[in-house]
Amino acid sequence: MASALEPIAKPAAQSKEARSTRLKQIGTGIVRDKFLYLLALPGLLYFLIFRYVPMWGIIISFQNYSPYQGVMGSAWVGLEHFQRFFSNPDFFVLFRNTLAINALSLIFFFPLPILLSLMLNEVRQQAYKKIVQSIVYLPHFLSWVIIVGITFILFSTGDGAINQILVSLGFEKVDFLTNKSYFWGMLTAQSIWKDAGWGTIIFLASMASIDPQLYEAAKMDGAGRFRQMWHVTLPGIRSVIIILLILRIGHIMDVGFEQVFLMMNGAVSEVADVFDTYVYRLGVKQGQFSYSTAVGLFKSVVGLLLVIGANKLAKKFGEEGVY
Repeated sequence: MASALEPIAKPAAQSKEARSTRLKQIGTGIVRDKFLYLLALPGLLYFLIFRYVPMWGIIISFQNYSPYQGVMGSAWVGLEHFQRFFSNPDFFVLFRNTLAINALSLIFFFPLPILLSLMLNEVRQQAYKKIVQSIVYLPHFLSWVIIVGITFILFSTGDGAINQILVSLGFEKVDFLTNKSYFWGMLTAQSIWKDAGWGTIIFLASMASIDPQLYEAAKMDGAGRFRQMWHVTLPGIRSVIIILLILRIGHIMDVGFEQVFLMMNGAVSEVADVFDTYVYRLGVKQGQFSYSTAVGLFKSVVGLLLVIGANKLAKKFGEEGVY
């Protein structure tokens, strides 16, 4: 019997020993790099407190939640809120608007920081380069309230600067802010003006890590500046572009509540209402907490599936992906 049990006991003992060794190595690493872990602690606490702990609240999307009864005392209704949401005619309007605004942002906004980074990377006068970078970074630090206020000043039908210029040139005034045809374009233009410059930071940092010898080799082969960008710079930052694209696809259901809410008015509500404004209207203003949580959970699940799918597709084509 002892000889029969011995082959089983040995692997178990080895497994315990391996676990003990691994724990000791982890403990030694934590003690050795304690200051690095302390440096990371605020970020970890932020994600723990504000990202992971609130996930407990998604349970109310399966309940008929009442603040008086609490999460544990509210009645369980299963998928009732999801069925109500998917059968609601508003679902298709919200889905269309959210998808259209994000598609425009993906097509027109996402490539611009890359192009801007390529142009800035070619500037050889460092003083001029720093001035341009500072100018294109500044709009990022303005709140959406200020940016929407500037938009109203420029494009209002009554005394907007753009309409005043059109009238002075002999054209008729254009209802930029109350015409549904212009709304999605206005949102995209605002996003470009605000964050295109800020988006160059990651790409410029990635370009700085490219080996200068690659440019020297390209020059020796007769490549001009454009050829160097195409054959050296872009391949050098391709992995960063892919990662940011995957993350951007994961946010395709998130438009940004503040921008849309401030730009929305009764005349454009048909093309302006998105999931975020819908959740605010029903959840915060009307107190339908369970229903609005179900809508938010739907958005999150779609975003997660898109990230997983995009990551698998990227790996299928030989890219690194996010994980």
